[in-house]
Amino acid sequence: MFTLNCRGRLLSITQPVVMGIINTTPDSFFSGSRQQTIEGALHQAEKMISEGAVILDIGGQSTRPGSEQVTAQTEAERVLPVIEALHHTFPGTVLSVDTYYASVAEKAVAAGASVINDISGGMLDAAMLPTAAKLQTPFICMHMKGTPQTMQQFTQYENIVQEVLEYFIERIAACRLAGITDIIIDPGFGFSKTIAQNFELLRGLSVLSMLEKPILAGLSRKGTVYKTLQIQPEEALNGTTVLNTVSLLNGASILRVHDVKEAAETIKLVQAYYGEK
Repeated sequence: MFTLNCRGRLLSITQPVVMGIINTTPDSFFSGSRQQTIEGALHQAEKMISEGAVILDIGGQSTRPGSEQVTAQTEAERVLPVIEALHHTFPGTVLSVDTYYASVAEKAVAAGASVINDISGGMLDAAMLPTAAKLQTPFICMHMKGTPQTMQQFTQYENIVQEVLEYFIERIAACRLAGITDIIIDPGFGFSKTIAQNFELLRGLSVLSMLEKPILAGLSRKGTVYKTLQIQPEEALNGTTVLNTVSLLNGASILRVHDVKEAAETIKLVQAYYGEK
């Protein structure tokens, strides 16, 4: 069991939980996740919460391979009104901001977010770790090499599971040194990794359990699913469910998904398989 202090609200992960994705962007790879109005985001959030989402992750720029980088100001303009509205309407729901900009993270927390989700693990903005420590929020630390614009140039590994493990050992130490107490690790499926490497990392996911941190698995409708099946992201729900199941069997504590109902059902069935309620 893991307990996270989300700015005074304790989130106990006694069994795996679902994080629903809400993107306030015009260019996210899966069109079904794009919410460019506050009303649309509120409607999507209400649906996700009713289906079992414990955390909602709000992002203001696409980080798919080769995506166009947006400024911190643009990202803030996209996410802050949505976070404020979600916090006001659903005050009992944990909100996460998906950003690698420390300034956006700080403003988002002021608006109502209580988790910071950084795809760079604090590597793209030197102010991020001190900011997260000051704000005393859980910090989602993801593995990635390079940037979203360059990451697919950095897919050389001798042993991907070992190298990701070593990365997290170093990053956890850096987080602790900065003063961050609650850390979630995300192996970064699809980030600076080939499809074959994603599957290798998925097979070795349980190795990361030795770090004694919650493991977040983000495979929802990604290329590992739809390219392997030779379909489109819009058709990748069934494949996502399969890989989410594998993730849970290998130790994942959080499923970051576009489709909450199916992920919640997957968790329920895996818990039943283990004889747990």
